[in-house]
Amino acid sequence: MPGVGEGGGAPPEAHRPFPWAHVAGYLTWVCLLAFFFAMVEIQIEGAQGWAAGLPTWRIESHWLLDIFWGGRPMTGYHAWVFSFMFLIFHLPAFWAWQWNLRLEARILGSVMVFWIVEDFLWFLLNPAYGWARFTPAEIPWHKSWTFHLPTDYVTFTVVGGAMLFFSFRPARPPVTPLEPSGRSAPEDPPPG
Repeated sequence: MPGVGEGGGAPPEAHRPFPWAHVAGYLTWVCLLAFFFAMVEIQIEGAQGWAAGLPTWRIESHWLLDIFWGGRPMTGYHAWVFSFMFLIFHLPAFWAWQWNLRLEARILGSVMVFWIVEDFLWFLLNPAYGWARFTPAEIPWHKSWTFHLPTDYVTFTVVGGAMLFFSFRPARPPVTPLEPSGRSAPEDPPPG
C-alpha cells in the first residue's frame, strides 16, 4: 500500500499541523529579549518612566501622538529606541536576503509582543513600581486602559497575535487543476 505522498494520498504538506512547539520556542525567545531590554531600561530610567528624567527632547502633545502613540509624549529616547528595535527585528530578513508577507507579519507581530512584554516587565521588575503600582493612577503616561491593562497591551496582543498566527500557519498545498469533466487532472509522470 503506497504511503502518503507516494501516489496513494495527499502530499505531506496537506497534513502538516500548526507548529505549536516552534511558536512556543519563538515567543519564549521574544520574551527573553523583552526581559533583558526591560532590565536595561530600568537601569536607564529608574523610577522616572517614559524618559521623564532623561536629557532628551520631548513633544508633549500633538494630534498625531493621540492617534499613533496612545497620547504619550514623543521623546528623542523613544524615537531612537523604537526605530533601533524595529531594525533589529528586521535583521534576520537582511541576513537571509529574503522577504515576503508572512515574514513581515512575523516581524511586526514579534515587535508588538516584544513591546508589550518589555513594558509590563519594566513595571513588574522595577523596584520603584511592582505589581501594586501597576494602576492608571500610578502610570499617567498610559492614558487609556482596558480590562485593567493599558489599551496598547490589548490592541497589540490581538493584532500581533493575529499576525504571528498568519505567519506560522502552514501554507496550503497547491490546488490540483480540474479537467472539464470535474476530475483532477492526471499528474505528469516523473522524468526519466
